[in-house]
Amino acid sequence: MAEYRYNANQTVSANGTVIFSNDFFPCTKGLIVHQDDSGLFQVRGIVNNPCAEYGKLKINFGANVAIPTGGTVEPITLAITVNGVTEPATTMIVTPAAVGEFSNVSREVEIPIPRGCCQNVSVTNTSTQAIEVQNAIIDLDRIS
Repeated sequence: MAEYRYNANQTVSANGTVIFSNDFFPCTKGLIVHQDDSGLFQVRGIVNNPCAEYGKLKINFGANVAIPTGGTVEPITLAITVNGVTEPATTMIVTPAAVGEFSNVSREVEIPIPRGCCQNVSVTNTSTQAIEVQNAIIDLDRIS
């Protein structure tokens, strides 16, 4: 399992990705490629069973989110994206009562990874405006 965090407050533009640091427990086996302070992870699809077409990756994400000063109170939405496509079942929605009020969002999902290939994974702000994200954490765990 690899764990990436970004504790500082970050402003994520609409359709932008949440960024993470390599400072904590990154993958050191080359199965997950991540540039420090970016939001994109490339996960390699190695499968323990050579006859299987797909392996699985468990993704667990959590963060505190708010609407920044100057924003409009409306639902905040984020989702896990794979190869730039939103995984609809991973959409996280919270509606704060006021600008600057933080709420917690989280989601866990398993995705297939083709054998011998890669998937690009990120967490995207699917809201209509910029949001603040603090204490972001993502765990990426190859489970097969």
